[in-house]
Amino acid sequence: GRIVLPTCSYQVGQHFADDLVRRGLASVERVKIDDTEAVIQALDAAPTAMLWLESPTNPMMEVADLPALIGAARARGIVTVVDTTFATPLVQRPLEFGADVVVHSVTKYFAGHSDLVMGAVACASAEFDALVREYRTLHGAIPGPVEAWLALRGMRTMALRVERSQANALELARRLEADPRVAWVRHPGLEKDPGHARAAAQMDGFGSIVTFEPTAGPGGAPDAGGAAGGAVAGGGAPAADAVVAAVRLWTPATSLGGVESTLERRRRFDGESAEVPEGLIRLSVGIEDVEDLWADLDQALAAAA
Repeated sequence: GRIVLPTCSYQVGQHFADDLVRRGLASVERVKIDDTEAVIQALDAAPTAMLWLESPTNPMMEVADLPALIGAARARGIVTVVDTTFATPLVQRPLEFGADVVVHSVTKYFAGHSDLVMGAVACASAEFDALVREYRTLHGAIPGPVEAWLALRGMRTMALRVERSQANALELARRLEADPRVAWVRHPGLEKDPGHARAAAQMDGFGSIVTFEPTAGPGGAPDAGGAAGGAVAGGGAPAADAVVAAVRLWTPATSLGGVESTLERRRRFDGESAEVPEGLIRLSVGIEDVEDLWADLDQALAAAA
């Protein structure tokens, strides 16, 4: 079947779609997921089996109009799957908008302590539930009892962790937005963010992920434009790498959603989308004191300038 999915979204999901294409099991069309008209046009361009949505997207923080896109897919008989890992079900519930299936990385906010590898699939119908259970049973993707216990332990504090990390993320995004050492910032909680109005309408919060790009420091090679289309040139990979190398409280790591704050330059991965700016730094904001987090970012930006 034909799959329509975001141009930029979780890297492993993109690779899995490409693997289906290589094995002749699917065809794929990628589209900017925050361009609602373009997505609907893609659905109508050829017979489509599945619309794969992610909102906010990883790492570009694009916000899809979930009610409109899920409704359009349903009207056309197209299965809709939504990855809402960044938002968690405390903040966004696509099943309520009519999605057929929702997926989460339990590794992230559900477990919350960066000590577990697990995923979750939530189905809107018994039909899809039976399909997923059959696949899981045949292929063995079943967590052990210790992993299940770790996930349950994490879920008991999930609401408190998400509340704190969201508040921290919004405060840090506002400070980064006002900082001349920063070229652009993406966080749906910012009023100037392209996805703000949409996120405010369909989410119970704005999540704990922030992306930004530092400006060019001495000897840096600025790249043109930026994820948010700002007028200030970003510093590209050299400036971003310098910031990541200079932090002391933040942990340079690719995981996210834990109690600790992590950051990374996403384009250091060979398989990351070319649409992701070289200098994009993704912050996963944790539950530490926000002043401590800012003090560390502040000194790292100063060291990289």
